[in-house]
Amino acid sequence: MNVDEGREPKVLAPDPAGGRLSAGRNPKTTMEIPIRPACRTDCPGILAIYNDAVLTTTATYDYEPRTLEHREAWFEAHERGRYSMFVAEDPQTGRILGWSALNPYHDRMGYRFTAENSVYVAADQRGRGLGSRLLEPLIPAAKDRGLRVVIAAIDAANEASIRLHARFGFEKVGLFRQVGFKFDRWLDVVYMERLIES
Repeated sequence: MNVDEGREPKVLAPDPAGGRLSAGRNPKTTMEIPIRPACRTDCPGILAIYNDAVLTTTATYDYEPRTLEHREAWFEAHERGRYSMFVAEDPQTGRILGWSALNPYHDRMGYRFTAENSVYVAADQRGRGLGSRLLEPLIPAAKDRGLRVVIAAIDAANEASIRLHARFGFEKVGLFRQVGFKFDRWLDVVYMERLIES
C-alpha cells in the first residue's frame, strides 16, 4: 500500500494551495513549504511518518514499524535504481512533513518501464494540500527516468487519495477485493494508472 493522504478533516476555509484548513492547524499555506529531493539524512523523518501510518492507518498493510536501518537500505536502493524521492520540509524547524517516491513495480525485466508511487503526509499536516505538492514532481521524474507508467495502489476507503491521484491524471484500472487484512477487517485495493507521455 502506498498512499497516505489521509481522511479529509473538518473544513473551515479553502487553502490557496488547493488543500483544506482545519481547526488547530497552522494556517501557513503549503506554498511556503519547500518540496525538494530527499537525502539520506531525511530517513529518520521519512521513517517517523511511515511508522505512524503503519500503526494508525490502512495506507500501508504493514503491521510492524520499520527500523531506521531498513529505511536507509530503502533509500540506498532507490538511489541505485534512480527512483526519485521527495520531501516536504518545514523551513523553520527542518521537520519532514511528508514524502513521496517512485518505487520498483516488479523485479522482472519486462516491468522496468513501470513504477509504483508512494505519498505519505504527517498526520497533523493532512488536508492542507501537501499530498498534491508531493505527488506533482513524481510525474516529470518518471518521464526523466524513461518510465511509461506509474501505478498507485490505494486502500479503497481512502477517497482523499483516490481524488488526489485523479487530479493528476491517474485513472482507475482495477479493484482487488479483500486482498488485504488489517485492524481485524478485510480491505479492498483500488489500482490507478498514469501513462507518461514520451
